[in-house]
Amino acid sequence: MRKTILLTVIIVFGLLSLSVSCKNKEANKPVFALGTAVDSSDFQNLIKVPFDSTLVAPFFEKYPELSRFKSEITVLYRKYQYHYIWYDDSGINEPGNLLYNKISNLESEGVQAKIPYKEKLDDLFLLSNEEQKPNVETELLISALYFFYADKVFKGLDPKKSVEMGWYLPRKKQSYVSYLDTIILNPSLINKDEKEVLGQYYRLREVLQQYREIEQKGGWNTIDLDPEFPSLKPKDSSKTIAQIRQRLFATGDIASDSKSAIYDDELKEGILKYKKRNGFTPDAVITPKHIATLNIPVAARIKTIIVNMERCRWISADMSKAKELIVINIPSFQLTYFKEGKPELISKVVVGKTLNKTVVFSADMKYIVFSPYWNVPRSIIKKEIEPAMAKNPNYLAKHNMEWNNGNIRQKPGPKNSLGLVKFLFPNSNSIYLHDTPSKSLFNEEKRAFSHGCIRIAKPKELANLILKDDKNWTPAKIEAAMNKGEESWYTLKNKIPVYIGYFTAWVDTEGTVHFYDDVYQRDDRLAAMLLEE
Repeated sequence: MRKTILLTVIIVFGLLSLSVSCKNKEANKPVFALGTAVDSSDFQNLIKVPFDSTLVAPFFEKYPELSRFKSEITVLYRKYQYHYIWYDDSGINEPGNLLYNKISNLESEGVQAKIPYKEKLDDLFLLSNEEQKPNVETELLISALYFFYADKVFKGLDPKKSVEMGWYLPRKKQSYVSYLDTIILNPSLINKDEKEVLGQYYRLREVLQQYREIEQKGGWNTIDLDPEFPSLKPKDSSKTIAQIRQRLFATGDIASDSKSAIYDDELKEGILKYKKRNGFTPDAVITPKHIATLNIPVAARIKTIIVNMERCRWISADMSKAKELIVINIPSFQLTYFKEGKPELISKVVVGKTLNKTVVFSADMKYIVFSPYWNVPRSIIKKEIEPAMAKNPNYLAKHNMEWNNGNIRQKPGPKNSLGLVKFLFPNSNSIYLHDTPSKSLFNEEKRAFSHGCIRIAKPKELANLILKDDKNWTPAKIEAAMNKGEESWYTLKNKIPVYIGYFTAWVDTEGTVHFYDDVYQRDDRLAAMLLEE
């Protein structure tokens, strides 16, 4: 016997620790290491007599809706040598009751699903402790519902379905048998484990609660357009102003509702805040398109929050651990460059139009190309350039293009379609980041104009940040390379992960929710898939 180990037992949920003393019989024997077998001597505070393993198979015959968890249940109880997990000497233990509470409140997790055998579960937990004697059927039912909970809250839709939605970011992989070891060591993680689920999920969960409270209070009324005012500006007076004021108060964009029908400074601040978090140009003018978004029902906003919570389930929380990281969110038309977990640069971007959607995927940036050629894709040659050449034989010369081994390319220079620099993260989708001579497009609110690649408003700033710690480069050298008119490639010393995602609702670090247009019309389809589950 070497030492006494404090063991926090039981698997799940809440701010709970159940410490038991256990003596280790073998030198250097690990306790509850991930994925390892657990010795029965480690269960001194649990029911000491194991149950009959042959009772597992009949359980799934009686409860066929839970049969998809049979293999995980088998692995779990082999690991714990068929000891009861959810009972102590008083009956169903506190972790079991906390799990029941979690399952009974799945809607708070943005999950809309029928809980199998819910009536049976309710009956079990309504019994007094004296009546809750160790029972194999109840034990297996609670464990199966743990895996049901993990499947819905942590894992989400089947990966095949997310691919159907055009989501090619790698899905996280997790064994929820092994994850119990982590929960055993720190049960409170079940409430908020940012190592398991992307932290954004929990911020969206808080906003979901806020919007459901708004819904319970009746939501907000529809704003009527005033025919005398096609647009509203500060100092205008209209009944529509009073309705807008009431609407902004409902979502906290203004602190109080004075009922005033005059467009005053308080309302202006609220409008600017609302526009900022809804992807509009931050000015004080209120037009019909702004009123149209203000009139989106609270139920629709709740649905948007729920589908984006689902997308958070698909992303590995390890993403945020990268030393450097570039994230592009298609609906917000925005790129963020992170270094050491902090945003160092935020830039507007132009993404693919509906017919040429930018793909949701990830890859590692490996190269920066200064003064790049633009190798025109065959699809663009066929659809756009060849018809233009037929009308104008001098089309190539006029656009600084040339033939190159049977293909067409545009020479480096300020009018090159890729601008003065591009950033390559090799991928099968032929997507990359690049500069553009068409700077005016960044002034548009909705910036889906490209053939699929991503144009960035601040390419030089991005190049400077990426190469900041590289002794081979200075801002002056970067500027010179961009304007040299001769293509040059540079291999980055450190690969930088690039994630292209699709989120129509996002909560910033201050807790403010931002909503964006569903530019590729994916939310409704995802919502329908979630209801089918």
